[in-house]
Amino acid sequence: MQRISKKTFGKLEDGTEVTEFTLRNAKGMTVRAIDYGGILTAVETPDRTGMAANITLHRDSLDDYLKGHPYFGCIVGRFANRIAGGKFSLDGKEYALATNDGPNHLHGGKRGFDKHVWKAEAAEKADSASITFRRVSPDGEEGYPGNLTVTVVYSLTDDNELRMDYTAETDKPTVLNLTNHAYWNLAGAGNGDVLGHELMIQADRYLPVDETLIPLGEPKLVADTPMDFNQPTKIGARIAQVEGGYDHCYVLTREKPEGLGLCARVVEPKSGRTMEIHTTQPAVQFYSGNFLHGSVSGGGVDYKKHFGFCLETQHYPDSPNKPDYPTTVLRPGQVYRHTTVHRFGVIE
Repeated sequence: MQRISKKTFGKLEDGTEVTEFTLRNAKGMTVRAIDYGGILTAVETPDRTGMAANITLHRDSLDDYLKGHPYFGCIVGRFANRIAGGKFSLDGKEYALATNDGPNHLHGGKRGFDKHVWKAEAAEKADSASITFRRVSPDGEEGYPGNLTVTVVYSLTDDNELRMDYTAETDKPTVLNLTNHAYWNLAGAGNGDVLGHELMIQADRYLPVDETLIPLGEPKLVADTPMDFNQPTKIGARIAQVEGGYDHCYVLTREKPEGLGLCARVVEPKSGRTMEIHTTQPAVQFYSGNFLHGSVSGGGVDYKKHFGFCLETQHYPDSPNKPDYPTTVLRPGQVYRHTTVHRFGVIE
């Protein structure tokens, strides 16, 4: 079988060509991604009848992506999530970042990693296919210090796993928090809302936030609150009790501090599709698509409120300003290294 193919996806205004790569496995699963932002344009998996559907929210063309979208499927950096006030101090020096989310800095700024063309290379093994994305973020980009060399590898295996491996090195002390911002709908992108999906998050604590979604401080227990997903629960079961919907960082309960650990499981009862996430990251941002309001579309369908959910594995938001949180500081000589695995399946 042909595991890898590629085609031109479009061109930027300056003439730069954008390429879409397609990865296939032996079990009928397909992953597509473009070298602009490392965006996942498709994750196609079969349901319990063998019918495949694209289960990640997407746009239909490069022009559509360039017009704007809420970070569909992209690599987010240098810092995923929010930094309060667009400022942080490191080694006694204050750094100013763009405030592109009200008073705060969000997902790397006005032109984060999602808005750059990455160098991309595909490779094939006996039981997998992969795309390696690379770029150098120059010193001062979006206000961050250090020349940062980043590599992100997407791999599709014959075990129906989509693996994401992140590595980075810097020549000056900096802060770093990378993730992928895929929106999922296991019934198929555009096929209604996700409120009936059954979600389990392996976390007994979460970070309460202020009105601008900045963590208030110490993690709080999820027990006896609508934030508790330790047992499989429909996303919509208690969402009305959460002001604005879910957009919170969960502190993962880890059996071992190192290595891959269980993060979450999701089941879509009607199609039978399942997704299980394992990660080396300490936390996951669960977002219930609260700000989708029908203004962006894919496949001829307007994506409305709650038409997709995100489970973004990462460090805590605003970590550079909260010394009690796990550090996001990367120094010369260190290697940033994290892995997240999405495993897809079906239930009868």
